[in-house]
Amino acid sequence: MRRYSPVDFTRVSLTGPFWSERLETVLTRTVPSQYKKLDENGILESLDLKDPPPPLRVPFNDQGFTMQYFWDSDIGKWIEAAGYALRHRRDAEIERQVDEIVDKLEAAQMPDGYLNLWYQGHEIENRWTNLRDRHELYNIGHLLEGAIAYYQATGKRKFLEVMERSLDHIRSTFGTGPDQKRGYPGHQEIEIALIRLYQLTGERKQLDLAAYFIDERGREPHYFDEEAIARGDDPTKYHFFNSGNYEYGQAHKPVREQDKVVGHAVRAMYMYTAMADLAAELDDDSLRHACEVLWKDVTTTRMYVTGGFGPSASNEGFTTDYDLPNDTAYCETCASIAFVFWAQRMLNLDLDGQYAEAMELALYNGVLSGLSRDGELYFYENKLDSDGSHRRWPWHPCPCCTMNVSRLVASVSGYFYSVGPGAIAVNLYGGNSAELELDGRRIRIEEQSNYPWSGKIKVSVHPDGHGVFALKLRIPDWARDGVATLNGNPVDVPGQLQNGYLVIERDWIEGDVVELDLPMTPRRIYANPKVKMDRHRVALARGPLVYCAEQVDNETPVPDLILSRDAAITETNRSDLFDGIVSLTAPAKSIGSDDWGLDLYRTTPPTPADTTLTAIPYYLWANRDAGPMQVWIREG
Repeated sequence: MRRYSPVDFTRVSLTGPFWSERLETVLTRTVPSQYKKLDENGILESLDLKDPPPPLRVPFNDQGFTMQYFWDSDIGKWIEAAGYALRHRRDAEIERQVDEIVDKLEAAQMPDGYLNLWYQGHEIENRWTNLRDRHELYNIGHLLEGAIAYYQATGKRKFLEVMERSLDHIRSTFGTGPDQKRGYPGHQEIEIALIRLYQLTGERKQLDLAAYFIDERGREPHYFDEEAIARGDDPTKYHFFNSGNYEYGQAHKPVREQDKVVGHAVRAMYMYTAMADLAAELDDDSLRHACEVLWKDVTTTRMYVTGGFGPSASNEGFTTDYDLPNDTAYCETCASIAFVFWAQRMLNLDLDGQYAEAMELALYNGVLSGLSRDGELYFYENKLDSDGSHRRWPWHPCPCCTMNVSRLVASVSGYFYSVGPGAIAVNLYGGNSAELELDGRRIRIEEQSNYPWSGKIKVSVHPDGHGVFALKLRIPDWARDGVATLNGNPVDVPGQLQNGYLVIERDWIEGDVVELDLPMTPRRIYANPKVKMDRHRVALARGPLVYCAEQVDNETPVPDLILSRDAAITETNRSDLFDGIVSLTAPAKSIGSDDWGLDLYRTTPPTPADTTLTAIPYYLWANRDAGPMQVWIREG
């Protein structure tokens, strides 16, 4: 079913200033500093199985849960990010650190292949008794993705072999056989990892195990009920038992019957990613249809303007349609990252531009906001309205977002291109050079731009020999008035637009050049009136970037700003901010309390004062002095 395949990130070199800066920061600061944090916070110490075990670094909460249950996953994600970093450039010290971790994992692994540092260090007698809460399969998934990335970076197979033994144990433990447990992960992720391993090795057993976990999910009798009863628990006392079902982990009914995005946002997005992958690999129309239904639901009723997901901290996920509060938004960084994964899989089914549009939105806004400019501070939650108290942190008791954002940025060049039958698709811009293969031919593509600050893009084609193929260049919805030329001659963009891509099919020759001019006029965005939090408010955007008003740039208190509907919005190149950005300014009004006195109420309204609104890209907020911030500005 999959008609397009993403181009491996190692085939694409980032040359533009925007992404090359983010990549360099992750390689030189984020990945090394994360290793130090893993060490300082005892996560690496857990690799040494001690008897008796050391005191908990993260105590049990009132539900009897500790974040230490999934420390294995943090190790796996760091190795994955480190593997991507090593594919950009070899680093002997990082390689030594990974090898040391792998040696300890190999030493810890039990003879039957079982591997979980929490259970082996604390309660091995209880292994595989609580898939719902304890993350054993989730941990293996992230360790497996780390092993794949490290093998691809170095050619070293030891870690991969450790994980393959672990999978053999899992395969013998879970399934539909008479002596097997019909279980599946409480927190989805291993499914994605298994499909990646199948794509690496071609071993059908890996794909089959992923399909089993997806197909078994939500079937009756419910496995999570059965395992709870078996360990002496009352299933109805489950902390996240919602109206008698398991919506929290998307296990309330079989996945093909699900038509509403519910529960924990990250779990949901990981599951949909695996479903889309399986739809492609197995040519499964029912899984594809379920993905399309769920995609429409989340993007039309439950997605923030920044590409964030999940308004609720209580379940780290979804509530009801159009419930998108700004000051209490959860919008976990991991959820936007997982949405990027899902969007890429949907995009490569048949190159529908709506998926690339959403992927870009989440990437530039919901994802990048999670990492500071210096590469060493993070957001777990990404609010759209802050009184200034929400600040970045150097670490977190649940550090999932830290390595998640680094592994995505370190491999982001793999999202720029796709290759399909007789076609090369350019999905993202930002300056790069790509070495591609198409139908047995080698083709080099060079894309020059200062995207996302400028919409002027130059694409040069350097084919090996002659032959007709289609070059497909994405035209975002916000740039449908864009113009293009081929070797200086105008191209009929509206007439050659297919599913959001400008299609130019020809016998390309050395030095052919396509130039795009995508207008980046600042635009106003309004929410559906059903989103009551955003009524009478407006958000500003330019190109793929959503903007926000941060106090450090505004003399008037940000909550007092009112932008008139006819106010002109001006772009300003700011070389003095963040190595060069484009800010937005507009004449505005300020409604404050200076003239109010001590009265709580009065019969006349406050007196407005003239002021200026200044906005910067949302992903950059909270990198300077603390202060209020708003994405949605009152309009009047």
